[in-house]
Amino acid sequence: MRLRNRRMAEKPEINIIPMIDIMFFLLVFFMMSTLYMVQVKTVDVDMPQAASAETQLSVSYVVTMKKDGSLYLEDQSISEDALLARAAAEQQRSAKFSVVVRADQGLDYGMVVGLLDKFKARGITHIGLAASDGGH
Repeated sequence: MRLRNRRMAEKPEINIIPMIDIMFFLLVFFMMSTLYMVQVKTVDVDMPQAASAETQLSVSYVVTMKKDGSLYLEDQSISEDALLARAAAEQQRSAKFSVVVRADQGLDYGMVVGLLDKFKARGITHIGLAASDGGH
């Protein structure tokens, strides 16, 4: 009878360390998987590679220039006049407005400079050029 009372007196314990390990693993798994799930809606273009390309996350407009000179705002085709008008209107609304141009590496350099010049003429000065980092 005494042996039975000792077993009854000991309360079962829950070992929490394996649960913490599992929760940490799930946290890391979801953090890493969401990094690869974030993609900007853009048109596929063969960009030039740069060894020191940086990722810029605070971009308002992503403009793509294809090899044939056609323009895309994110993944929608757009005319140059409409693009410049929308960008100028957005610049008036937000001082932190910025544009990143993704140009095909086979595109004429003068076309890219011409587009950048038109952005600057509309008062848009935060402009970046996208390049592939070569690792992806």
